[in-house]
Amino acid sequence: MYKPRFHGMVLTAVACALFALPAAAESQARIVRLSDVQGGVQIDKNSGLGFENAFLNLPIVQGTQLRTRGTGRAEIEFEDGSTLRVTPNTTVEFSTLGLNDVGKRFSTVNLVEGRAYVDWLGKSGDKFALNFSQEKVELTQAAHFRVGASSSAVEVASFKNQVEVVGPSGTVRIDKNKMVSFDVSDNDRSTVAKSFQADPYDEWDKQSVNYHDQYARNNPTPYGYGSSDLSYYGGYTNFPGYGMLWQPYFAGVGWNPFMDGAWSWYPGMGYMWASAYPWGWMPYNYGNWVYAQGLGWGWQTGGSNGWRGGIHYVGASADFHGPVEPRGTVTTVVVGRGGPVMTGAATSVVVNRGSAGMGISRGSLGNLQHLNTQVAKTGSVEVHAAPQFAASSFHAGGFGYVPGNPATSSAGAGHASAAPAGHASGGAGGGHR
Repeated sequence: MYKPRFHGMVLTAVACALFALPAAAESQARIVRLSDVQGGVQIDKNSGLGFENAFLNLPIVQGTQLRTRGTGRAEIEFEDGSTLRVTPNTTVEFSTLGLNDVGKRFSTVNLVEGRAYVDWLGKSGDKFALNFSQEKVELTQAAHFRVGASSSAVEVASFKNQVEVVGPSGTVRIDKNKMVSFDVSDNDRSTVAKSFQADPYDEWDKQSVNYHDQYARNNPTPYGYGSSDLSYYGGYTNFPGYGMLWQPYFAGVGWNPFMDGAWSWYPGMGYMWASAYPWGWMPYNYGNWVYAQGLGWGWQTGGSNGWRGGIHYVGASADFHGPVEPRGTVTTVVVGRGGPVMTGAATSVVVNRGSAGMGISRGSLGNLQHLNTQVAKTGSVEVHAAPQFAASSFHAGGFGYVPGNPATSSAGAGHASAAPAGHASGGAGGGHR
C-alpha cells in the first residue's frame, strides 16, 4: 500500500498569484475541481480541521486529501477535462498540482488505498503521475486505466493505449484490454492476467467518460473543466450589449446564481465559493454574471486567463446583494441549500421552474432543452428514467446516463408524467472506449 508523503500547502506568499492563473513559476499551485460527489465523501484541505464532508464543486488544491466511505464515489476534473474517479473506501492525496516555467501543468496523485480510474486526455504536454504501493504510472499522452491497491496486492488494467508501470522490479508495459497484478509481499512481483476481468464499477466509469465525451464536443469556452456541464445544463442567449451569454435551463423569474452554495476555507487562500448547482464551476471562477431586465441572469465567459473565483456580477439592481464572504471563522458556511450530495436510488424527479438544474444528475435526462420548454410553460414536470448504474455495494442517486445524440429526445431524454420509464444503457462489463 502506498504510504502518503504529505507536502506543505502553498501559503500566503503565492495566494495572490494563484488567482491570476496561469502563472510562470515552477511548482506554481493550481486549482482543480471536485466534479462529482455521490454518497459519503470527505475532504481534508490541510486546514487543521481534519476530514470534513465534501460536496460538489469544491476546489481541490495541492496537499488536499479525499476519501470515500462505504457508499461514496467521487470524480475530480482537471483543467483540460481529464478525470480521476474513485470508488468506495478509497483515499487519494493530491501531493502536487503545479505549473512549470513554460506553462505546462504537472500533477501527482497518491492512491493511498482503494480503487481509482484515470482518463487522461494527454493535451498540451501536461504530465500526470499516479503513485500506488511501490509503483508509479507517469503519463505524457492519452491513457485510460484502472488501479486497485490494497495492503497485499495491486492490480492495473488498461482500457486505452499502453500504460507503463514503474516499480522495484522494473518497468511493466500493459497493453489495451490487458491486466497485470503485483504481489506486495514479494517485492511487487508482476503477473500478467490470462484474461481481462471487468470490475463492478467499470460501468460507472464508462458512463462518466461517455458523458464528458458527449457534451464537451462543441465547447465554445476557452476552458476544459466544466464545459460538458455547461453544454448539458444550459445554452446561450443573446444579451443586447453583451453578446451571447450562457444561461442554465429551468432558471425562471426570480432565480439568481448565488442562491445556493457554500463558502469553504483554504489555508493561505481564505474562503472560496462552491456553487451547489451541478454546472456551477466555470461560471463562478471565470468571467462574470450579468443581469438584464427581461432576460434574467447570464454568464459572460471572459478571457482564457481570467480566473477570478468568487462572487462577480454586473447589472443587478441596487437592492440586490450577493453572498458575503464570512469573517472570523474557518468552518464551512452554507448559503441556501448548500452543497447537496445525490443519495438514494430514485425512479422519478420533479423538475421545477427556478431549480436551475438542481437535483438532475448529469446526463440523466438526455436533451434538457426540450424539457426546459415544457417546464417554462407548466411550471413543473415529473420525469421518469431508469436508475443510474449501481454496483452491489452502492445505490447511486439520480438517473442513468443513456449515451446518444443530446439533440434527440429518444436518447435518454426521460418521459414526462405518466409516460413509460426511460431505458438504461448497456449492462456492466460492456467495455470501454
